[in-house]
Amino acid sequence: MTNNTPATDYTLAEICITAAAEAWRNDGEVFANGFGPVPRIAAALAKLTINPDLLLTDGEAFLVSEPVPVGPRKGCQPKVCGWMPYSKVFDLVYRGKRHAMTGPSQIDRFGQTNISFIGKADKPKAALLGVRGFPGNTVSHANSMWAPSHDKRTFVEGEVDMVAGAGYNPARFKDGRRGDTVDLRIIVSNLAVMDFGGTDKAIRVLSLHPGITFEQVQENTGFALEGKDTCVETPAPTEEQLRLIREVIDPHNMRAMTFKDDPPGDARKRANG
Repeated sequence: MTNNTPATDYTLAEICITAAAEAWRNDGEVFANGFGPVPRIAAALAKLTINPDLLLTDGEAFLVSEPVPVGPRKGCQPKVCGWMPYSKVFDLVYRGKRHAMTGPSQIDRFGQTNISFIGKADKPKAALLGVRGFPGNTVSHANSMWAPSHDKRTFVEGEVDMVAGAGYNPARFKDGRRGDTVDLRIIVSNLAVMDFGGTDKAIRVLSLHPGITFEQVQENTGFALEGKDTCVETPAPTEEQLRLIREVIDPHNMRAMTFKDDPPGDARKRANG
């Protein structure tokens, strides 16, 4: 019998992982991609708990029937159940059979994202990755986002410096331009969980991590947030979720490197030392 009792002793990384896993709850059979330790662990947790039909790879070229543990693979023999070469990934991408959780450098009110550069195009303050696959991915399949540092540098006022990933900005879809293929789901940050259920599909706060107030989230966001009167507290991980994270998916505790000093998941415990 699984233990669905809410845990009382969990880290900030762990509650972010369980919150992020919810992104894939109702997807059925899609290719789940989590970029970075927290999204990757979250996708694996989703497959083991709420969506067994998710497609995961070994990080190389094979589909696996069970998640491959994060970190060193000594003694681990992946349970291969299919072949996933790079060409097949693109087949799934352009058929809409993928749900990625990415980590943009900037996000604006309507979910437009930037991984290209910071500052002005003719004289940027910092050069990042370039747009990579963001343009095609954000109009081809579902996307969620992971923001480990919820501040005004990430959640920016106005538009992002470079629109690498499409969002719901109504100003971008005039003169017959189609925006109906954009499918943004949730954003998980170190403070809250958000979606795009606000006015004109603007960002709305769904839940606040334990000990965090709406005012704290708003103070660290460059635009007005919606959801103050409807948001709830982010559910604590269950004992079973923590067992799977700690013993099966991330036995080497790679998640502990997400936040400095691997703090408790409840901000009130952090405030009390």
